[in-house]
Amino acid sequence: MINALKSVLLVEDNELDVELTLEAFKGNNLANSVQVVRDGEEALEYLYREGRFQGRPEGNPILVLLDLKMPKVNGLDVLRKVKADPDLKSIPIVMLTTSKEEQDLVESYKLGVNAYVVKPVHFPDFVTAISQLGTFWALVNNPPPGSVRQ
Repeated sequence: MINALKSVLLVEDNELDVELTLEAFKGNNLANSVQVVRDGEEALEYLYREGRFQGRPEGNPILVLLDLKMPKVNGLDVLRKVKADPDLKSIPIVMLTTSKEEQDLVESYKLGVNAYVVKPVHFPDFVTAISQLGTFWALVNNPPPGSVRQ
């Protein structure tokens, strides 16, 4: 249960999806703080503690929920960079996207994504999917020692 206190990084440019995700976490009593960034560039700045995130506390999030199609830097480029970095590659990344394109799915797994979830269209299904993701990655999954520091 130590992982329950670790943060989740939500990388999402759609405001409604941000609100729904935060509500799903809150509604299912997941105690994790959720840090929200709006595009891939901000995600990388957060993970590397650069730009406006220079002063954030050290440590990696327990999970990154990553949208695929975003402005500035897309999800595949964020995934590529994170999984190529020895200090970040063990952070679980779940691609949370509207894309059902096989090419996106295959490329995501080639780059090392830990899961690929197509966002459900209906609100109750969306809440269920997010709560299951949060519960598994924050409470059930056991990351390797030292992979998630906070």
